[in-house]
Amino acid sequence: MSRQIALLRGINVGGHNSFPKARQLALAESLGLKEVSVLLQTGNIVFADPGTPPEETARMLHDRIAAELGLTVPVVVRTRDELAAAVAANPFPQAVPEPKSLHVTFLSAVPADTSRLDALDLAAFAPDQYRLIGRELYLWCPGGIGRSKLAETVSRARLGVTATARNWNTVTKLLALADA
Repeated sequence: MSRQIALLRGINVGGHNSFPKARQLALAESLGLKEVSVLLQTGNIVFADPGTPPEETARMLHDRIAAELGLTVPVVVRTRDELAAAVAANPFPQAVPEPKSLHVTFLSAVPADTSRLDALDLAAFAPDQYRLIGRELYLWCPGGIGRSKLAETVSRARLGVTATARNWNTVTKLLALADA
């Protein structure tokens, strides 16, 4: 059976936007989703494809989280095949041995306006690099994401779409969970 992967942005297990793993699981199951697994505790939900388009699944999860928890949590959903394609499209294979240096930002749609990204002088941010491929923005920060000026600049680019990022370890674990 095929799967979908819901990526929730900005949730925590405690404090602001608290949404513990057990509650994520229960909420997904209350929506009728089957074979639900939650990876980590930061909004990575894998489940049997309910037969709805990913955008509709994202809207359904967003609305239920708002109704039940009072939280505004952006949700991006990918099918298993879309996630596999994003992994295969990685433009920075040299980063794979250091997976914490590679991040994928999943976008709800292809941005209509990329002028803020296009205007960046990438040489000024070297060795950090990014590539936008369809609905995925890949960010490679060899010195770490926390100190990266490019990561900070790209996160402020305002592409006009919902976005949520995962490091390469999480991305590949999600794909493995979807394949299990």
